[in-house]
Amino acid sequence: MKPLVDWYRRHRRDLPWRRTQDPYRIWVSEIMLQQTRVQAVIPYYQRFLDRFPTVETLAAAAEEDVLALWAGLGYYSRARNLRRAAQQIAAAGGFPRHYEAIRGLPGIGDYTAAAIASIAFGLPHAVVDGNVLRVVARMENDSADIAAPRTRERFRAIVRQWMGRFQPGVFNQAVMELGATVCLPANPLCGACPIARDCRALQAGTVAQLPVKLRKTEPVAIAADLLLVRRGAKVLLRQKEAAARRMAGFWELPAPAELPGARPGKVRGAFRHTITHHHYTFTVRSATVRVPGPHFRWFSAEELEAIPLSTAARKALKLTGFL
Repeated sequence: MKPLVDWYRRHRRDLPWRRTQDPYRIWVSEIMLQQTRVQAVIPYYQRFLDRFPTVETLAAAAEEDVLALWAGLGYYSRARNLRRAAQQIAAAGGFPRHYEAIRGLPGIGDYTAAAIASIAFGLPHAVVDGNVLRVVARMENDSADIAAPRTRERFRAIVRQWMGRFQPGVFNQAVMELGATVCLPANPLCGACPIARDCRALQAGTVAQLPVKLRKTEPVAIAADLLLVRRGAKVLLRQKEAAARRMAGFWELPAPAELPGARPGKVRGAFRHTITHHHYTFTVRSATVRVPGPHFRWFSAEELEAIPLSTAARKALKLTGFL
């Protein structure tokens, strides 16, 4: 695997979290990168660390302030768990240096614990994400279901074997980089692959059929209305209650059922929004209301920058020209 590590050192992307071995900064990047594209993460990562440069500043922050900086990245339990874990780390007097202790923090699973342990502390734990699973399946010409826990554990053992004497953090990042930039899901760049000569799938002509993932959640299409209620230069928003834990604390445009007595007006536009396998089509309508009720508040466009605003609300307000 030396050609892979050499290739990585020459061709790796210059990403901000690769310029540090600070476990706090590596941890923040790994949490943000879960289910999120690299290019989308970069500006959030930089703003987040400008505001919370240390684990202590994050631990002391109000949840609403953390969510406001996270707004737009989605999967908001990540931000809440990040803050909770920061409080535990600060209380313990420093970032844990062992895999098991890192794994025990809120919001950290096997993958994230292995990434932090290997990159920040040089511990020999193999990182296995979707990119790595694809590389292993093709290198080994293995058609086992990568959604199966047994397959993932077997592939993890293969990566650990590949790692051998190489620096764990560098090697893990090299395999992930290969999957992200060369060993692509569709139209892989086999001619640019530094380990192509050892790829069994390439030799067998099965690259396009691998990896195999048998379990697939069917998409769900949902149509819904959002109400745009204006009062001068302000817009009416509703804050999610704690019962809706995933989006608790976020502000959003109300749905008709959430604003009894509202009089819907003309359609202002429509947009699509996806959350995991749920595909929403939101129609935005102007509306009027006399008394909004609890959980509602009027905001100017300038005030919206300081609150956790849902992505759907932000899209709707941009669509209608409020933002």
